[in-house]
Amino acid sequence: MTAIEFNCLPTAIGSMPQTDAEAACAQVVKYLKEIPCWPQLPNRAFKENMYAQYSQGFPGITVTADRLYVDRAGDIDGPLERLYAAYLEDDIDKYPVSADYAAGLHAFLALENLKPLAVKGQVTGPVTWGLTVADSDGKAIIYDDTLGDAAAKFLRLKAAWQEKELKKISPNTIIFVDEPYMASFGSVSVPLSAEKVKSLVEEVLRGIDGLKGVHCCGNTDWSVLLGTSLDIISFDAYNYARSLSLYPKEVKGLLDRGGAVAWGIVPNEGASLGKETASSLKDRLEEAMAPFTRHGVQFKQLLKQSLLTPSCTLASLDTPDASARALELLVELSQTMRKGL
Repeated sequence: MTAIEFNCLPTAIGSMPQTDAEAACAQVVKYLKEIPCWPQLPNRAFKENMYAQYSQGFPGITVTADRLYVDRAGDIDGPLERLYAAYLEDDIDKYPVSADYAAGLHAFLALENLKPLAVKGQVTGPVTWGLTVADSDGKAIIYDDTLGDAAAKFLRLKAAWQEKELKKISPNTIIFVDEPYMASFGSVSVPLSAEKVKSLVEEVLRGIDGLKGVHCCGNTDWSVLLGTSLDIISFDAYNYARSLSLYPKEVKGLLDRGGAVAWGIVPNEGASLGKETASSLKDRLEEAMAPFTRHGVQFKQLLKQSLLTPSCTLASLDTPDASARALELLVELSQTMRKGL
């Protein structure tokens, strides 16, 4: 991997508060000109939440108006065989994401005259998806050896299909594997080994040809994720800056091999967003970066190999005006940090 110099350019995690796909796309490309991402619209329909969105085509999957589960009563052996066949043949077109599940993606792909430096997509990670999707008995499929393995291979195909489509906009793609449930890793409620987590996440990452990142918006054991082949580690630097600073050796290793850190420094909660400025966020970001400079990482190297993002989903904000404010702050902060290069 060659060195990545994002130079503190802004991008986003994905989810937006809008229900209109075209309006969401318009806001994204207005603010994120260099690295736009397609907008997920969980407020639009249940099928667009991050768990249902990538479920289309999974063996035995049943999606109702408000529930998602694997129905074991039907035939899942045939669909499983077809999934494994597609995986072995790398037939990614067998498992697309339709407009019913991702209106924002298809509206984004229909945009014309975009000339970004890179384009970003996202897919729900196998740990989070496997812990959220249960069978008809209520058991999370990650604890079923067959279904858990199938889920990782399935999400790999989904990520690869999405990347192929995004390459129509830019040859430079970034795909984030979103793993919010990694915040529960190590707790009694999630009895998974580090080796199991790495294996599942790595399965998805290996299907991504371009740059690949992993996002977690909470506190976790970052050494597990940093032990994979990711190029970008993405975290909530606004609320959990200290959590990543506990792993300076691993972060330095990522940077030394040309990787990057995506700092989620703009808050996605209304009250916090209302009190912040680009100046206050600059102070907060530099404070979050300081532990790494004390462990042998040059500050300018850190700036060159950094992306700036909101702390997590912008769908948590009440209105499109609020998400516009978050993106406006993000761009202003980016411009301020880039002056130091």
